[in-house]
Amino acid sequence: MESVQAIKQRFGIIGNSDTLNRAIEKAIQVAPTDISVLVTGESGVGKESIPKIIHQLSHRKHNKYIAVNCGAIPEGTIDSELFGHEKGSFTGATQTREGYFEVADGGTIFLDEVGELPLTTQVRLLRVLENGEFLKVGSSKVQKTNVRIVAATNANMFQSIEKGTFREDLYYRLSTVDIHLPPLRERQEDIHLLFRKFASDFALKYKMPTVKLSDAAVQVLLKHRWSGNIRQLRNIAEQISVLEHNRTISAEALKAYLPTSGSNLPAVIKTSKSESDFSSEREILYKVLFDMKSDLNDLKKLTLELMKNGNTKDVEKNNESLIQKIYGNNDEEDYEEALEEDVLSIPEQTALTPEISNKPDKYHFAEEIEEEETLSLHDKELELIKKSLERHDGKRKLAAAELGISERTLYRKIKQYDL
Repeated sequence: MESVQAIKQRFGIIGNSDTLNRAIEKAIQVAPTDISVLVTGESGVGKESIPKIIHQLSHRKHNKYIAVNCGAIPEGTIDSELFGHEKGSFTGATQTREGYFEVADGGTIFLDEVGELPLTTQVRLLRVLENGEFLKVGSSKVQKTNVRIVAATNANMFQSIEKGTFREDLYYRLSTVDIHLPPLRERQEDIHLLFRKFASDFALKYKMPTVKLSDAAVQVLLKHRWSGNIRQLRNIAEQISVLEHNRTISAEALKAYLPTSGSNLPAVIKTSKSESDFSSEREILYKVLFDMKSDLNDLKKLTLELMKNGNTKDVEKNNESLIQKIYGNNDEEDYEEALEEDVLSIPEQTALTPEISNKPDKYHFAEEIEEEETLSLHDKELELIKKSLERHDGKRKLAAAELGISERTLYRKIKQYDL
């Protein structure tokens, strides 16, 4: 078995990071078998090197190796490309054609960007993985093939499975062994080494002196995020080699070739929040305003019934829980205090008594908002109310004005939190 260093030299792989070495070790170990391999990693990390290593170290090395970019083949023709077609099977099929699985029989097929395969093609591929059988497009004759499949993708396969764009059973058949190649930003010790290698290659190609980086430029190089990974680094090295007259590159000159959004420095990243996650006092006040609007609608409903009916007893009977929700506790002291705050004032209906706050309401479900709130909302709202009351020595009118809510709403909140 060849060593990792020998494989690097043989296939032109540059780098000494532990994660890269581990990926190459796994490729060496799995090569003699016929196990399906899935290579994962971001775009531009060099995933195409792993299938070549596996093929060349396997017993199939004397047979064909075919690399297929699944994302580059139109959905309407990909089945024909992979499995072949019979003459006359579709418009334009003027002759029988062999597909890649038939041509590469006994060899290896590398399916790059396998996550882009249509679902119908995924079903065909799954059958090949399970028993080596496939059907040409337009044919009813089952054919056999002995092909080893190595696939690669830069997509998050679990997200694709959740979205229904990739079959879960196919994923587990492809990823019998999963080899992950790290992004360039996680290989800090390799970045400058790769740049020097690319600069040397382009100096030979274009017959000009090799560019070198100043110490400050090296630090800029290392701090860059390299979203395009090795491919992006190679392109930057080529641009600098061709365009720069001064062969010693300063930090300022290097920055001119780097996208400003690519810094690898710490940054605040916006994360998604749940709909019930209120993280500021302003959001709490918005929530209180929504509560007020709901209370106002309840009062309108109750007032309308009183105006239409005129019989307070019937209104009490039909809207017990609604009145309880508006006025709070059903004891006489609380109710009298609520009346002092002019919560509800209806002419010629002063016979309304505290006992009307005892009965259930068919509209009670309309404001069960508190049960959906998170613990953080309760804590922050409670803290906000406490601080406001402390600042105004318990005077609810001043505290309510500061909070931007009505005194009645503040009263309800005080009773809710037992303040």
